[in-house]
Order: sequence, then C-alpha cells, then structure tokens
Amino acid sequence: MDSLGGDNAEINTIVSGPIIIGAGPSGLAAAACLADVGIPSIVVEKSSCIASLWQNRTYNRLHLHLPKQFCELPLMGFPDDFPKYPSKHQFISYMESYASAYGIRPQFGTEVTAAEFDRAIGAWRVRTRGRGELMSRWLVVATGENAEPVMPEFPGLERFGGRVIHTCAYKSGVDFEGEKVLVVGCGNSGMEVSLDLCLHGARPHMVVRNTVHVLPREILGLPTFAVTMALLRWLPLRLVDQLLCAVAHLMLGDTDRLGLRRPKTGPMELKNLTGKTPVLDVGALGQIKSGNIKVKGAVKEISTGGAKFVDGTEEQFDSIILATGYRSNVPSWLKGECGLFTQDGMAKESFPEGWKGENGLYCIGFTRRGLLGASHDAVNIARDILLQWKQGKEMNYENKKS
Repeated sequence: MDSLGGDNAEINTIVSGPIIIGAGPSGLAAAACLADVGIPSIVVEKSSCIASLWQNRTYNRLHLHLPKQFCELPLMGFPDDFPKYPSKHQFISYMESYASAYGIRPQFGTEVTAAEFDRAIGAWRVRTRGRGELMSRWLVVATGENAEPVMPEFPGLERFGGRVIHTCAYKSGVDFEGEKVLVVGCGNSGMEVSLDLCLHGARPHMVVRNTVHVLPREILGLPTFAVTMALLRWLPLRLVDQLLCAVAHLMLGDTDRLGLRRPKTGPMELKNLTGKTPVLDVGALGQIKSGNIKVKGAVKEISTGGAKFVDGTEEQFDSIILATGYRSNVPSWLKGECGLFTQDGMAKESFPEGWKGENGLYCIGFTRRGLLGASHDAVNIARDILLQWKQGKEMNYENKKS
C-alpha cells in the first residue's frame, strides 16, 4: 500500500476508529464523546503530555478567565470544591482526571508531518515522525487555534541587547524584578503578564497598537460572560453590546483616557466577526490608572537598548515580552483541498457549524468559541461518526448473510 513517503513510511497501521490529532482539551473531548458511544479512537500528540499548551506554555498566575461551568468538557464537570475560576494547575488536574475517566491514552511524541485523503482506498493517510503511517476512515483535527506562537517581525529586533521572549516562555514576573519591560500586546495575556510583572517589582510598559474592549470580569457579583449569555437569549446582539459598554464605562471609567481606545464595533459583535476576545480585567486596569503599568503606542523599530515608537518617543528597556498570540498550524501538514479550513487554518464556517468537512474529516475547537464551542463540536462529531459506524456494521452484517 502506498504511503505519503518519508522516514518510517513502511510502517502502516490501519485504525478501526477515528484518528484524533492533538491531546489538548479539544482532542480529549472528542475521544471521550466517542468512547461514550462505544467507538474506539487513537489520539496522537507531538508533545510528551496532555494539554501541553497549559502545562508548558502558560504563566504561573493563569486562571480561567470564564467561570468553570463555561469551561467544562462534555460528560464530566469540574470538582465541586474547585473555585469559580480554577487555576492553571487545577485545570490541568481536571484534564488528567478526564483522560483517565475515559481511558484516553494518547500516543505521545508522535508528530504528524502530513495528512491526506486517499480516494483509492477511501481513507485518510496520516504520516508521523517516528511512528510510520496511520490510516483511518475518519480524521479529527484537534490541534487548536493556538498551536504555534505568533512572532512579529519588528525592524531591529535581532539587534536588541536584552532578552526577548514570547509569552509562551513566560512563567513569572519574579524573573524580571527591577527590570523595565516592554510588553507587546494588550489582549488578556498582555494585560495579565503586565499585571504579574508589576506585582513582582518590574516596570512594565504595554504596547497598545489597536483599539481594545476592556470589560469587568464580574457585574454585581455575577460573571460578565454569564450575564452576556443570558441577555443574548432575549435581546438583540447590538443592544447587549450597548449595555455592556455602558456598564463597563460606569464601572471602569473612560478607558480611552488611559490609551485603551474602544472599537466602534461592540465587544460581542467584534468577537463574532473577527474572533477578537474582549479583555476581562483582573486588576491590570487599576495598575494602569495608578501609573504602575505604562501604556505605549505602536512600535516603530527596536534599537540595541530599547524601542522607538510611532509617536517619536524612544525608551530604553531591559527585556521585551511578545504577547502577540498564537495561530493554527493546520496548513503546514493537512494536504489537499478539504473544504473545511481557511488558508489561515481556521474553520471556514462560523459556530455552530464548521466542525464537519468532506470524506470523514472533522475539526474541533476552531470556531473561536473556546472550550464551550469545543464541547459542542465534540458531541456533534461523535454523533455523526456513530451514525456511520452503525451503518458500516449493518453493511457488514448484510454481506455476511449474503
């Protein structure tokens, strides 16, 4: 049987159930939902652990930004004694318990280098580095929206004399005590890293290049996300956005005066259109107001000892932290026109669609709806594959009878 070529391609393994690529929350959710309906699957993961993004590429102070009920995976909730916003380590322990409960044992250290549908045999060929080639009728892409860090190319960055890291390598502000640090990016990660630096005795300067919505994490003791979801059941999206912005202005003040200009498009409409998530403030705004976190405009270029900004100012910095986000890596290994992904490796269709492609191809967690969206995808994928699984068994039974 022909393979996709390359090292170890002669080792071919036919998998009876789906191949799931990625052992993060999305991959585990898909495997659990399949196991729950009696369908075996194989999960391949290039790292050495489950939820590798959470375990290896997140900072220590990270907590879930949304309440736990909006972040649990299908079939199993968080432990009752977990707080409303579980910590990074609590979330990892939940993932480990989840995998154990459903007997999910990923093949770690298995990097997928290419995957392509072979029409001659009606199956997906998945070539891996070190474990040969896997073949299955179904392929579930669960590598997620955050597979690779985005590394921007600033003029002069290579000649900067201090350290430059992406937030995927940032752990704690204790490593930057006493330093003047330029944080590039003002999303949830940029805001929270700036806060963490401030609390550990560093002097963060946060680059805010574009407009940004900042919302309180809670409104009158209720999670803002929960309030928003409740309002959207009864009110038009734009009216909900107007209410959110009014409440944010009342509780947080005029953020434009702090250098955090609000977009003209409302927070939820903007998220639906672009996937850009509003910042939920966990304390950074207070530090900005007190002057402990400085807000800077766009960077023009990096110098040997600092940065020049588009407003003509120039400052010296000890370190630069890139809070510039992540991106999908699907285009680098998924071959052929599948009709499911964009050129950027995101789902073509918006939520709640976007989870099913052609020829047994599925994706989970690519519609910018977080863990809640991934859970929805996982349930749909398992239900859809179950129908085909049953049809296949019925066909085999009929063939045996004849």
